[in-house]
Amino acid sequence: MRDYYYTYVLRSLKDGKNYTGYTQNLKLRFEQHINGEVASTKHRRPLILIYFEGCLDKQDATHREKYLKTHYGKLFLKNRLKQWSYDESNLI
Repeated sequence: MRDYYYTYVLRSLKDGKNYTGYTQNLKLRFEQHINGEVASTKHRRPLILIYFEGCLDKQDATHREKYLKTHYGKLFLKNRLKQWSYDESNLI
């Protein structure tokens, strides 16, 4: 079976800002963020996963991550998530 990569966006509930990254194991990487094992998000917890997309290979995922960090990528996310609303009561 083919190995996929994922580009993902987390939102900090502490400062309201987004963090964009990529990984081959989305569940494990999200757990690392939640547990404070990632230096860049350790002090921005709690975090929620607000967006992810699958990529066919690492190069595709890194290009997509870089795009989502640009002005146009942020506009894409804003438009993509405009109907999304977050409800703390649904958090586990």
